[in-house]
Amino acid sequence: MGAGGRMTEKERELLGRGGASTTFQRSPTDKPPFTLAQIKKAIPPHCFERSVIKSFSYLGHDLVIVAALLYVALVWIPTLPSVLQLGAWPLYWVVQGCVMTGVWVIAHECGHHAFSDSSLLDDIVGLVLHSWLLVPYFSWKYSHRRHHSNTGSLERDEVFVPYIYSNPVGRLGLLVVQLTIGWPMYLSLNTCGRPYPRFACHFDPYSPIYNDRERAQVSISDVGVLAVSLALSKLASALGFWWVVRVYGVPLLIVNAWLVLVTYLQHTHPALPHYDSTEWDWLRGALATMDRDYGILNRVFHNITDTHVAHHLFSTMPHYHAMEATKAIKPILGEYYQFDPTPVAKATWREAKECIYVRPEDRKGVFWYSNKFSAP
Repeated sequence: MGAGGRMTEKERELLGRGGASTTFQRSPTDKPPFTLAQIKKAIPPHCFERSVIKSFSYLGHDLVIVAALLYVALVWIPTLPSVLQLGAWPLYWVVQGCVMTGVWVIAHECGHHAFSDSSLLDDIVGLVLHSWLLVPYFSWKYSHRRHHSNTGSLERDEVFVPYIYSNPVGRLGLLVVQLTIGWPMYLSLNTCGRPYPRFACHFDPYSPIYNDRERAQVSISDVGVLAVSLALSKLASALGFWWVVRVYGVPLLIVNAWLVLVTYLQHTHPALPHYDSTEWDWLRGALATMDRDYGILNRVFHNITDTHVAHHLFSTMPHYHAMEATKAIKPILGEYYQFDPTPVAKATWREAKECIYVRPEDRKGVFWYSNKFSAP
């Protein structure tokens, strides 16, 4: 990388290998000419204020839509002719899954203490919401905080450790697995997570992911997920297994798919670097993040998609201030701010094709995604 983050001719050749339509300017890897304090100073102070009323208004809005869609599924869809039901159920699944993803994002904000000024209230709301979505709230809260503390670090980041699948069938198979069972596999088996010296599981209080102070709350998370699982089991006994799958299970699969996809695309891109321990620092790691455009879903997902750079810099900032904050920090970040408007489906396949593994190039300690199996 040239001085000030400018691309060398070699970098232009590497980044343009997919044709002119897929040329990217890599993020600078030099230490930024600004500090976190300077970035924060550029953001209006009110953006850091948390309003419990406003937070609950967003949550209430989402839950009302979830309830309305549930009413449609239980009362209206069964009255339709069978042919129309074939189209109505998939539409319900997709829309309900997207709205429930918005609820998931609010629970995620609780884990970052961005919902209210009360940590206790945040944890209560987050535990209820994430348990409803079969997520162990405290367990994921702690591992996710470590992701934020170590973003871009090859040794210590928690998620999407670079993998190797060099053929289209392998890529497609990996995407299918990631988008269907990837999330429960990560929680249960640490799939695609950072390596630990022994078996790591988000449901195990004595997993190497956690320290002694966190183990009791991991157990509370397990109780929350177990309680919801038992409730679903009783519903299945009373109304039928396929009733639960149709009304709750498939939308939950949609939630899990969006969660994995959004996280993957935020941290996987030819323009984003990874660092080993000789080069990594927190600020450069946090900036190794990509904002994306999901169209109308940006609003449905509470802008976690197109304000993720700001979120990694200031994770306790409420989502309803993130757009204003992002606009404010862009002039400060300059080339260090990364945004890609590529449509989601196209970007997903491109990243799966281009970002197979990471390797060093001209600068020791800095690694870039590649799909070429030759010496750098």
